Amino acid sequence: MNLNVAIQGQGYPILCLHGHPGSSKTMSVFTDVLSQSYQTIAPDLRGYGESPARGKFQMRDHLDDLQRLLDRYQIEQCLVLGWSLGGILGLELTLQNPDRFSGLIMVASAAYPWSNHPKTSAIELINTGISGIINYFKPGWQWNIDTLGKRSLFKYLVYQQTSQAYQYLGKQAVPAFFKTSLAANKALSEELSNGYNRLSDLEQIDIPCLVLAGECDRHITAQSSAKTAKHLKNCQYICYRDTAHLFPWEIPQIVTKDIQHWLNNVDSIRPKN
Repeated sequence: MNLNVAIQGQGYPILCLHGHPGSSKTMSVFTDVLSQSYQTIAPDLRGYGESPARGKFQMRDHLDDLQRLLDRYQIEQCLVLGWSLGGILGLELTLQNPDRFSGLIMVASAAYPWSNHPKTSAIELINTGISGIINYFKPGWQWNIDTLGKRSLFKYLVYQQTSQAYQYLGKQAVPAFFKTSLAANKALSEELSNGYNRLSDLEQIDIPCLVLAGECDRHITAQSSAKTAKHLKNCQYICYRDTAHLFPWEIPQIVTKDIQHWLNNVDSIRPKN
């Protein structure tokens, strides 16, 4: 299928893959900055955003969709940046077609993702729903953060309960959540139930890699991200203190600065003049 895609900038192409639930718009924290020096290509994955599912599918269908997307735009080689699920898809793409990808950035992701998320309580679910609705209409309202957000599931997604992070949640995460299809939810659930683990295959990857993690991530732990980085031959690992799974929305300037610095030292990638 033809994926909906947002393309910005000019220069060496970077394929930017969102997580679950997500959309191309949730990647703006990266693309708005990186597109100043590179061409960023941010698709809505099948079943997300403006890319309809059109029936049941499996996770491997995302890989076929993405390869076709690159063919459509005649992109023979690019770097891939993926957040959470997007990082796993980026990893799978590099394993599937190593000559097509010159670098891999995994954000809050892992080849063998572990979670230590505590059991969800009824009050947390209620507070999440109410806080999410309020935050959608009034993003970053401090009263909502202090009264409901800190007592909701948002406390596991963003460690630093700041107005900035909640503005991203309200403007990008909530709309993406409602545009995530049941088919996408089921495809991911089925894949996770099979016990995803690619650690033993990482030795096949020779390209430069960057793995970024949030110290307090409960969804994909920093420990699992660190183990992924350890198994990669050519990898830099950065763990950000006092941050969780959505750390790019907690400390966006720090994260994008570190990514830009890493890109500047990758020999096969050159920003435009």
